[in-house]
Amino acid sequence: MSTTITMIAAAAENDALGKENDLVWHLPDDFKRFKQITSGHFIIMGRKTFESFPKPLPNRTHIVITRQKDYQPEGCIVVHHLEDAFKLAEDESEVFVIGGGEIYDQAMPYADKIELTRVHGTFEADTFFPKIDDKNWEVIREQHHHKDDRHDYAFTYLTYRKK
Repeated sequence: MSTTITMIAAAAENDALGKENDLVWHLPDDFKRFKQITSGHFIIMGRKTFESFPKPLPNRTHIVITRQKDYQPEGCIVVHHLEDAFKLAEDESEVFVIGGGEIYDQAMPYADKIELTRVHGTFEADTFFPKIDDKNWEVIREQHHHKDDRHDYAFTYLTYRKK
């Protein structure tokens, strides 16, 4: 069985992901979708992304990548290289890379699928999602979500598959 490696992110039209280790928007429906898609799976992230959560996310196996040799948060598997994270999840049908920017950059060549929430706006940020090259990726699903009383920005769910 081969594992599908899926990168999942919410990024603005300028590929902004966040600023100062926090998201620059609040989209409750996107959080719900993230929870639905990733529940029951391994999630791979960098240390700063993990530390941006108030606590580990329920019903998911957390693999945290860090250069810190003595880092061991409770309830997480710690590795020092992306390839080690993939090895740990090789028996899974699908594994999710959830950030941050540096981890997305490293994971892009390995990814089979991208679940991207494209937030319609341009934001000041210090972390960005890598460019998605149309030569290598195709959109296989697209669903638009309008701005409303719970969402300050319109956004589109895009599912990409590697060509």
